[in-house]
Amino acid sequence: MDFLSDTLVLSRMQFALTAIFHMLWPVLTTGMSIYLVIVEGIWLKTRNKDYYYHARFWSKLFILNFGIGVATGIPMEFQFGTNWAPFSEAVGNFFGSVIGFEASWAFMLEAAFLGIMVFGWERVNSVIHYLSTILVAVGSNLSTFWILTANSWMQTPAGGELIDGKFVVRDYFEAITNPFMVNSVLHMFFATLETSLFVIGGISAWYILKNRHPEFFSKSFKIVVAAAIAVAPLQLYIGHLSGEQVYHYQPAKLAAMEAQWETIPAGQGGDWSLVAFPNEKAQKNDWEITVPNALGYILEFKKELTLPVKGLKEWQPEDRPHLVGLIYYAFRTMIAIGFFLAGLMLISTLQWMRGKLSPENISQQRWLMGSWIFAAPLGYIAIESGWIVRCVGRQPWTLYGQIRTVDSASNLPASNVLTSLTAFAIVYSILFFCVLYFGSRIIRRGPRFDLPIPGLEPQPALETQPGEFLPAERPVEAKQ
Repeated sequence: MDFLSDTLVLSRMQFALTAIFHMLWPVLTTGMSIYLVIVEGIWLKTRNKDYYYHARFWSKLFILNFGIGVATGIPMEFQFGTNWAPFSEAVGNFFGSVIGFEASWAFMLEAAFLGIMVFGWERVNSVIHYLSTILVAVGSNLSTFWILTANSWMQTPAGGELIDGKFVVRDYFEAITNPFMVNSVLHMFFATLETSLFVIGGISAWYILKNRHPEFFSKSFKIVVAAAIAVAPLQLYIGHLSGEQVYHYQPAKLAAMEAQWETIPAGQGGDWSLVAFPNEKAQKNDWEITVPNALGYILEFKKELTLPVKGLKEWQPEDRPHLVGLIYYAFRTMIAIGFFLAGLMLISTLQWMRGKLSPENISQQRWLMGSWIFAAPLGYIAIESGWIVRCVGRQPWTLYGQIRTVDSASNLPASNVLTSLTAFAIVYSILFFCVLYFGSRIIRRGPRFDLPIPGLEPQPALETQPGEFLPAERPVEAKQ
């Protein structure tokens, strides 16, 4: 239990806890906001009231996730000033600006129009309401852009240099468009969208399996399948591009992802490890199953490697990632889920083409609906696994190759960090069960079909009474 007296370890554990918990909620808000734009657009185009009820129903889950996301995001950002003050002081010229952009450009935009989107159905015209829904979606996904820009810069710092312990920005545009930025933003964008699609599809499948409004939820299910046809394969391809970037820019992380201890020279084929038991102390894998010559095809679509794949032994222990087993299996978990979701999408598409997803037949597809229910939480697991690979694999660096994690932590008493870590664990556990309770309550109650439809159903007139004017009721001081 020596880690209980280590401030650095406790600070990393606290940031891991708050980041992993916070990540659960923006994932659904960013992806579901796009879905809400789609269903409201279909409603305005067709005036089919089912799509209006879909927009009202799914927005409830959106609001629940948005609220918890805000509540858990603020403490996570504050930690940069409390637990990671030396890092914040060193990189604040750029990193602080980007985090500020996320709050002022993205969160404020999203929050400003959220009220109109939620409460404005009978209060504003349809064009204004739809514009508000679009701007909420834009704000949600701008958050993804700025957060991933900041994190990508930590992975591949650009646009300046460290001078006397402070990062001096020479070119903001170069820093923002650092080598990891484009693929990282796209990878996360499609991850949130894919996760949201399978959550919506899984909930719709649950209703269909329970024979509760099967015709109604077959509409949302088909929208999800149609969108997944494009999203799932694109996500796999962009994930491959991200892996190629790790190959070129972060070879130590790649070695940890593959539990590769020995260097594979250029011009040779490399075996790909399917399953292994990494042993960091012995610097080898105690046991593994490999696919011969598959690593070259995975990295470069050919047998022989153009560049060497360095093994972990190329770096001193203090200069390479630890927790190799965690990185190795988190990476494989992410890949396995990605292919599973793509396969489920393909099977669902084939069933749709065979006419099995029609309102008359969809309730009979019990195995398919069960698979979608099973798949609903898998996107979350894949995203959390990806972030573990991304951030744990970056160690021992906070700013890759320039600022070490050990030099980034605030000099705090370990007891203080342990207290805050314990408090976060307790509060977040309570919040998690509250979200499960209220989320399941929303799902159990289902959509409300008695809501008035704007523009189609007359609104009841409000009965008002004229107010009585009472002059000179103000205090004497206010009259002067």
